[in-house]
Amino acid sequence: MARNHYYLSIADLAHARGADPRFAYDGAGPNDFAAALQQALRDDGLFQRWRAVQPDPDAVDGSLGTTDPAAQVNARVADLRTDVDLITDLPMSVVRHRLYLLIGAAWQLRDLRAA
Repeated sequence: MARNHYYLSIADLAHARGADPRFAYDGAGPNDFAAALQQALRDDGLFQRWRAVQPDPDAVDGSLGTTDPAAQVNARVADLRTDVDLITDLPMSVVRHRLYLLIGAAWQLRDLRAA
């Protein structure tokens, strides 16, 4: 599978939280967020916790639990937003799901290129 480089931005990381506090990011800055997202992409712990509380866990699409042990995430403050660079071979559907669990809709995909 091809590796992709996702360029994301978060307008207000201090207030970016997923809808369910059991899965939401609760760190203090860009480095904490990068570590949380990287962990969420490298192993399926966040996915498994989310799946366990679904009404029918066995009906959840297992492909959403796909991981990339080599995923790399860096985040930094730029202007008044947080820029996130993500390199992974995971499809956008998986990346999107983990982002929504962590920070809801508070992010924007700015660009996508082959890594």
